[in-house]
Amino acid sequence: MKIRKPIKEIVRSKYNNIADDTRKEPCCCKKNKSTAAWNKDYTIFSDSYKQMDGYHEEADLGLGCGLPTEFARISEGDTVLDLGSGAGNDCFVARALVGETGRVIGIDFADKMLEKARENSHSLGYTNVEFLKGDIEQLPLGNNEADVVISNCVLNLVPDKKRAFGEIYRVLKPGGYFSVSDIVISGKLPDKLLQEAEMYAGCVAGAIPKTDYLEIIHNQGFIQISIQKEKEVEIPDEILEKYLDKQELNDYKNSKTGIFSITVYASK
Repeated sequence: MKIRKPIKEIVRSKYNNIADDTRKEPCCCKKNKSTAAWNKDYTIFSDSYKQMDGYHEEADLGLGCGLPTEFARISEGDTVLDLGSGAGNDCFVARALVGETGRVIGIDFADKMLEKARENSHSLGYTNVEFLKGDIEQLPLGNNEADVVISNCVLNLVPDKKRAFGEIYRVLKPGGYFSVSDIVISGKLPDKLLQEAEMYAGCVAGAIPKTDYLEIIHNQGFIQISIQKEKEVEIPDEILEKYLDKQELNDYKNSKTGIFSITVYASK
């Protein structure tokens, strides 16, 4: 368990830096300026929100790996909770669906992301969208508060996924459900990728096998578990070559290992 605090601090620092970064790089694998290979426009994870009602460009930092709000079956009047809400992108799309009678709550633990989200919400004049500071492993909400939980490429960055999904179960109302987009793996990623903290904060090395991911959800008591969308993610050679030598790269390509973006639904 010694890894938990350092990893959380790495992720928090990374996303605080992204919130400060005015560059619009549409990729959840955003890296700092010293790692040039990551600064290119690799749209290997993110999907476009531009066609969705409620989309606000200033809130779209390109940090997602799916469109959970598209699949979340959100209804007018719902209370929606967004885990790892960033600058508010998914919250504002959800707000267009819940209308004036609903409520949207964003949770994030990066102070600068929260500042950015609140600024965006204020500029839009929303009174039923709020952003709270909190840890996904210990959500600052009571039991049975949310109709729907969404999250976009965040849960893979949480060290204790069992606890995270346990918290989702706790805050959902009976009959409530979640739709989350996340990164999972098939097979075994090379150790060098798993051990690299920068890759962890960039959405890959925090991922776990898809079968394990779905088993965790099942073991927390969820039912009606289904994958709503799945796509394989190809990482460019020039990125992989930063972590793998030629032989390791060849072995990786010839293996059945893969990185996938999935959107998962389950109900309480």
